[in-house]
Amino acid sequence: MKNTIATLIAGLFATAAFAQAPAPAATATPTKAEAKVEAKADVKAAKADAKVAKEAAKADVKEAKVDAKADVKDAKAEAKAVKADTKADVKEAKADAKAEVKHAKKAAHAAAHKDAKVAVAADATTTTAAK
Repeated sequence: MKNTIATLIAGLFATAAFAQAPAPAATATPTKAEAKVEAKADVKAAKADAKVAKEAAKADVKEAKVDAKADVKDAKAEAKAVKADTKADVKEAKADAKAEVKHAKKAAHAAAHKDAKVAVAADATTTTAAK
């Protein structure tokens, strides 16, 4: 990515410098040999630019892969943490529910025991009154 940006900026500067250069004086038309040399130079420059762009693209892909791997690793770690938290919450909820059931059983047992005592006391009173 950095190489691509650097290439683009360098191209802009080169274009700006060329655009500001004074018009060349009337020159003779280039000969066939000169045109051929220029064409070869242009092809060479284009190939070099293509090579730089290809390398920049490879670097971008490599960087994207590294970023993606890091994102996956982070997501897995986060999922593991969430799973652990959820597991702890479930364990705590089960313990709370178990404690509530135990408390409810104790309260029901105490109420039943109290009712039984009251019934025995009522029987004793009824039996004593009947005699």
